[in-house]
Parts: sequence; structure tokens; C-alpha cells
Amino acid sequence: MDEQSQVAQEPAGRGALARRWADLRAADEQGMSTAEYAVGTVAACAFAAVLYQVVTGGSVVTALGGLVQSALATLS
Repeated sequence: MDEQSQVAQEPAGRGALARRWADLRAADEQGMSTAEYAVGTVAACAFAAVLYQVVTGGSVVTALGGLVQSALATLS
């Protein structure tokens, strides 16, 4: 086996795998992929729908109204 073929081969073993995995994890990602955008958009829409239901529910509106009335009562 000549010297060039030995240099071209990657070292075998657990250490080489750990180094390769560390290199892959350290790779710079420039942004989200299309699938990540889709998942993020669906999650944001679901959160917005839940938040809308909570805010427009009767108990929240009543609680906010009571809070505003008590704040105005302390000012006068």
C-alpha cells in the first residue's frame, strides 16, 4: 500500500465517527428549509387560533372589563 492511498482514507473507529458527527453538527445552517417553514407556519396559525378563542371568550372579556373598571375607579 503506498503512502498516498493511506492519506486519502479516513481513519476508522469510534473517534473518526465522533469527529465526523461533530463536524456535521457544527456546520453552519443558513436558514430554514421549506419543510421547516411549513411546520413553523402551521404552528403559528394554530397558536393564533387558540389565542383568538381565548381572548374572544366571555370570561376573558369579562375579566378585562372588570380590570379596566377597577383601574378607572382607583383613579377617580
